[in-house]
Amino acid sequence: MRSFDFSPYRRTTVGFDRLFDFLESATRNEQAENYPPFDIEKVSDDAYRITLAVAGFRQNEIDITARQNMLVITGRKEEGRNKDGNYLHMGIATRAFERRFELADFVRVEGADLCDGLLTIELVREIPEAMKPRKIAINGGSSQTIEASNDGQERIEKQSRETEAA
Repeated sequence: MRSFDFSPYRRTTVGFDRLFDFLESATRNEQAENYPPFDIEKVSDDAYRITLAVAGFRQNEIDITARQNMLVITGRKEEGRNKDGNYLHMGIATRAFERRFELADFVRVEGADLCDGLLTIELVREIPEAMKPRKIAINGGSSQTIEASNDGQERIEKQSRETEAA
């Protein structure tokens, strides 16, 4: 795999550092860990679900940590399975794991559930009111106010900005 140099883009952009860091880490030649297997599902426009197959792990052996823009899931199995040496074959994976998921801005963990060997984590994207798009009114040199008179006809009055501010 090739390595890309993002430094020309870093010089001409502001606020995209996380994006370039993510792209650079994705292009590194690192062995990708594939345990435990997982699914990522888009439930609705602002809701997501991550499901990990963690068969053999109990609730107290799994730790879920949500940091800023990072979800870390760690599993540590208590080693007491083969103390007596009765196993002829041990094929169920119970090795320790750590899975990291990069989260977008304003995505938070809503809850987690462990059922039938599947760990399900619900995620919700909540955009703050200040970040939501809003319509901006255009004010000219004067504004018009429409008022209804007693005889049912509408009358238009022009007011200057100075009278509106008062």
